[in-house]
Amino acid sequence: MATNGQVRKVVLAYSGGLDTSVIIPWLKEHYGCAVVAMVADVGQEEDLDEIRQKALASGADRVYVEDLKETFVREVILRAVQAGAVYEDGYLLGTAMARPVIAARQVQIADQEGADAVAHGATGKGNDQVRFELTYRALRPDLKVIAPWREWELRSRTDCIRYAQERGIPVPATVEKPYSMDENLWHTSYEGGVLEDPWHGPDPTMFRRAVNPEEAPDEPEEVVLAFEQGVPTGLNGRSLDLVALVQELNELGGRHGVGRVDLVENRLVGMKSRGVYETPGGTIWMAAQRALETLVLDRATAHLKAQLAHRYAELIYDGLWYSPLREALDAFVATTQKRVTGEVRLKLYKGSVQVTGRRSPHSLYDPEFATFEAESVYRQADAAGFIRLFGLPLEIAARRRAKDGGQG
Repeated sequence: MATNGQVRKVVLAYSGGLDTSVIIPWLKEHYGCAVVAMVADVGQEEDLDEIRQKALASGADRVYVEDLKETFVREVILRAVQAGAVYEDGYLLGTAMARPVIAARQVQIADQEGADAVAHGATGKGNDQVRFELTYRALRPDLKVIAPWREWELRSRTDCIRYAQERGIPVPATVEKPYSMDENLWHTSYEGGVLEDPWHGPDPTMFRRAVNPEEAPDEPEEVVLAFEQGVPTGLNGRSLDLVALVQELNELGGRHGVGRVDLVENRLVGMKSRGVYETPGGTIWMAAQRALETLVLDRATAHLKAQLAHRYAELIYDGLWYSPLREALDAFVATTQKRVTGEVRLKLYKGSVQVTGRRSPHSLYDPEFATFEAESVYRQADAAGFIRLFGLPLEIAARRRAKDGGQG
């Protein structure tokens, strides 16, 4: 029996896993509403037709399967890479970047369907609930938000399995997984279960994208990435769109064991958590982007951009994609990318990515000034005056200490 007659129709972000499969009948029972399931294709390489059928079998009144890969890469990943966004020096933000893309499409479907509510399967302890709900609030604050894990009486995976079985709802295997996994075009993440002990090493058989670096080929492989105004446009002399480029980089990096990270991070909700990530293609792309920027950005701009990169990463991690600050930072980053054009050569070898060459028509690197050989454009004697003026505050402080008898 419905306990809340105010909700007529809800759009659920549906993954096909146990939680969201159970959420469909729970919504219908507790809210007495129609349920529209939205399956987001962000490159997770699952059988989407099978997931559609599972949603219908679970009681969904309608199912949307949305291909969001291009939006994911061009509108979010590209901006984040250009900004240099890496959370706590390790996490390339794969899950965090996908959530606003999914939530924004949910809101659009809610508009199309005339729905008055949206729902997600994120728990009350994680970051994803914030990412989903801040996007809802930014785009349609009038929509009711339903987060079953904060409402229902189910408290465990076992409870969910029992609930589904009692209603004849098809669910995934009942054996408890040793970890929780999230996958999309950018990365695969693993957390929870056996990984909750930060001393417990990851099971080598767990990884899906990158081989164990020790088992990677004994011969390195060189790749060349081409860029136009901060956008990668080609790989090894072939033009590629962004989705295809990420897919190929994932294959290349995975073959050489690139992109594995084991990180203890600070969650937004106040606790530490341990995550293990695979981002092979993203690791290569980011290395190339930074290498090209070292040629074309002046010192002051490069240093400020590095400082803002940390803030940009926090902004994504915290679910603030649709915020005035992100738009303002994007304007700055876009300016820095105007001359990020050229090529970068990288060597992939047993888990590592090494930049071995970079060139750009806009390079600020001038061999005439940089050389240690004979030259005529730089007067070395000028350095004495520069050092004296640059160090003048230190000299004045030293004189003050001497007058004070060495105190302070």
